[in-house]
Amino acid sequence: MTETESIAYDVVVLGGGPVGENVADRTRAAGLSTAVVESELLGGECSYWACMPSKALLRPVIAQADARRLPGLGQAVRGPLDTPAVLARRDEYTSHWKDDGQVAWLDGTGADLYRGHGRLSGPRAVTVTGPDGTVTALTARHAVAVCTGTRAQLPDLPGLADVEPWTSREATSAKEAPGRLIVVGGGVVAAEMATAWQALGSRVTLLVRGKGLLNRMEPFAGELVAESLTEAGADVRTGTSVASVTRENGAVVVVTGAGDRIEADEILFATGRAPRTEDIGLDTVGLEPGSWLDVDDTLRVTGTDWLYAVGDVNHRALLTHQGKYQARVAGAAIAARAAGGPLLDEDWGAHVATADRHAVPQVVFTDPEAAAVGLSLAEAEQAGHRVRAVDVAFSSVAGAGLYGDGYKGRARMVVDLEEEILRGVTFVGPGVGELVHSATVAVAGRVPVQRLWHAVPSYPTLSEVWLRLLEAYRDN
Repeated sequence: MTETESIAYDVVVLGGGPVGENVADRTRAAGLSTAVVESELLGGECSYWACMPSKALLRPVIAQADARRLPGLGQAVRGPLDTPAVLARRDEYTSHWKDDGQVAWLDGTGADLYRGHGRLSGPRAVTVTGPDGTVTALTARHAVAVCTGTRAQLPDLPGLADVEPWTSREATSAKEAPGRLIVVGGGVVAAEMATAWQALGSRVTLLVRGKGLLNRMEPFAGELVAESLTEAGADVRTGTSVASVTRENGAVVVVTGAGDRIEADEILFATGRAPRTEDIGLDTVGLEPGSWLDVDDTLRVTGTDWLYAVGDVNHRALLTHQGKYQARVAGAAIAARAAGGPLLDEDWGAHVATADRHAVPQVVFTDPEAAAVGLSLAEAEQAGHRVRAVDVAFSSVAGAGLYGDGYKGRARMVVDLEEEILRGVTFVGPGVGELVHSATVAVAGRVPVQRLWHAVPSYPTLSEVWLRLLEAYRDN
């Protein structure tokens, strides 16, 4: 390998996923020269192996489930989904795993793209090894932003590599539905992929080590999702661990901790994420390779004045939309520091990611959907807040019945009894993903409960659940 050039930029961004793209967009808008280094496809995990393909797989599943709840339409959609057509649409949403469109967008911002593996080589220094072995040295006058995201974390099971298990990447990019699929895990990826592939023709067995699904949400969220998966034909087993996994004559064979033997055609492990920091040169700046990067609220790495870690690598909130929010904050903070201007670093200021601590929203695109923002009841109590949970069933809302016969759903708001604001809100039910932003505004804005009475929901919509929640709080 030969070093061919050395180029100085104001900002160098390691990782060209949605987070890195947004950092670059903000720094370029501030007039800072910016380089983006990407080793795979520009657009990152979200565009090709996570958010976009998974939701493209799930949208027909949810649409069919909604249609089946409506007399006059339900009988017309009783047949199976056209799986090849669903997969073809998924392929369109990943741009067939080509990043030409993303490259054109980045070019439009004025940032420069370097393809290859980027590694820190000291303070404010990055080396890029291109596909042809050419090494390019980059220096950053103001900041290097690490936006390399995460990878799937597989359990330490003997011989697992020989089984060729699926991770989230294989689950979202598979070319056909396996006849039988074992899904190991109880989080968002496990629940969503079990929902998708069960509906697309696989017989799914879901193995959950804990007591239930979606354990970072209110308990009733996972309970309703598990109930729906079971009704759809999936075999949901909680309190179940995997003792061993092998391939025998092409089939995957799992032996559980209880000694049960389960066979399938493929197995998906959705058992957590690890930071992509093992080979980016952290050791050259006194940091531990493979570690999560600790940052302050401006997303600057602790102990440095030039290194930022934005998105999943800082372990604050492993969600694409939250990473993009952090990117906007980090880009603004980098620009403010570069200009020598004031830093607005008070809570909810322009240069701090306060929402990471108080108002993180998430939607799980299962049937029913689960959506939440802020703290659960247990989290609020653990944080020392004096709170009260207010629960209502969506059956009390006229819009739920109109949405579909037999609508099942539940809502909870967690009220801070001292400040009379909401610490968290959770909705579970068909279509509730579109409700969560109203809750996000209420939580992020610290809207007083008494003021919420004046936010009148339209009749007859699912949003009337807000009125039912407020009435329940008043009456009890």
